Amino acid sequence: MEPWKSFIVINDSVIHIIDDPEVTMFIAYAVVGVLLALALGASAVLTFTRNEAITASMGKVGVPGAWFPWLASLKAAGALGLLVGLGVPLIGSAAAIGVFLYFVGAVVTHLRVKDYEIAPPVVLALLAAAALALRVLSA
Repeated sequence: MEPWKSFIVINDSVIHIIDDPEVTMFIAYAVVGVLLALALGASAVLTFTRNEAITASMGKVGVPGAWFPWLASLKAAGALGLLVGLGVPLIGSAAAIGVFLYFVGAVVTHLRVKDYEIAPPVVLALLAAAALALRVLSA
């Protein structure tokens, strides 16, 4: 399959959309995967630089400051894996699984200390689950 050749074909001012479910799923994965990678990349930078909002949120749930570089590295690796996954389906699937598990862990960490401000990790976990499903369906 060559999805880059299948998006839209324009002949004599008529637009033909290629009706291929795998291509549709690939396009959806590309959109979700790139958006999630951008969010992860931004979060990784903010964590590496110890942004006040990030340190306050992580400190509130008991994450030691010594873990910040490791957690930021995981986010950066997830972002890179999702982008590499555009060309290598297995890498994209593995990255989506890792990102999903990372944010499930974040939700559990928040709930463990009775902090119910879990919308960001829940949304990111759901995006990772969507990326995984779309990557599997497009392979």
